[in-house]
Amino acid sequence: MHDDEFSSAAAHDSAAAIWAPLRPFIAAEARLAVRAAKTPWTVFLYEFLRFGVKQAWACLFGGIAVALMLLTWRFYPANAPLARYDFLFLCMLGVQAALLAARLETWEEAKIILIYHLVGTAMELFKTATGSWIYPEPSLIKLGGVPLFSGFMYSCIGSYLCRVWRLFDFRFTGHPSRRWLIALSAAIYLNFFTDHYGLDLRLVLFGWAALLFAPATVHFKVWRVHRAMPLLLGLILVSLFIWLSENVGTFTRVWLYPQQAHGWAMVSPAKLGSWFLLLIISYTLVSLINRPRAMNAGENALLPERERQAA
Repeated sequence: MHDDEFSSAAAHDSAAAIWAPLRPFIAAEARLAVRAAKTPWTVFLYEFLRFGVKQAWACLFGGIAVALMLLTWRFYPANAPLARYDFLFLCMLGVQAALLAARLETWEEAKIILIYHLVGTAMELFKTATGSWIYPEPSLIKLGGVPLFSGFMYSCIGSYLCRVWRLFDFRFTGHPSRRWLIALSAAIYLNFFTDHYGLDLRLVLFGWAALLFAPATVHFKVWRVHRAMPLLLGLILVSLFIWLSENVGTFTRVWLYPQQAHGWAMVSPAKLGSWFLLLIISYTLVSLINRPRAMNAGENALLPERERQAA
């Protein structure tokens, strides 16, 4: 088998190797890799396909959430004894339990995802109380005006970052100190509350984020070698996909902004900035359990001592 993520997964007894439904896929993928290695053109096509499959696999939790929003919007009975929001909560709780049971997610990752879930729910309580958005349907499993399933929307982001970090074997050059990331994340979270009282420093936060992330490059392994991308660009692209998912959420009336109360319209592109800032909080939390490894320090080396002490 080739030097790739799936063969590496098998060597480390990961869920990809031990979960029976994936075994035929692993074997077929190994045969395909042998054929793909014959010409540069087939190598490119295979790596492109592999990148898409890995990204889809990293989005497993979020993809299920989006699918459930669409399916319940289209098919869930209006007169069902269990409210749609409560059904969504129980479904997402079951999905989280299944990921842990199948070892598709580690307990350390689950703890970080739970923290982000709680952080998001706390912000939801404040934002719905101030009228930033609403949940228009009834539910029993809720706090204040916030159905508890809403925290899973934040969990999807944390789950994606944890999984993509592992699947693509992230390495970094110029990675910012995690001490500075924690400070930035705390300031971002505080600003989501203070902006309702006339103190909105998001332009300063955008500048701070650019200063920290602009020098950083993420090296990700699609197949045999690591490819490189500016880390800031990667975060912006992920924010774009979160914004697109948010449009699905509002289109299916899971939650609504005030301007959507009388008819759906696309979420303002300005929300991209908010999701970018929220993504930084999630990224910081994930980096606390996945210590960023330096690309130029060997396969198992961590960040250089100077950066490690600063973090």
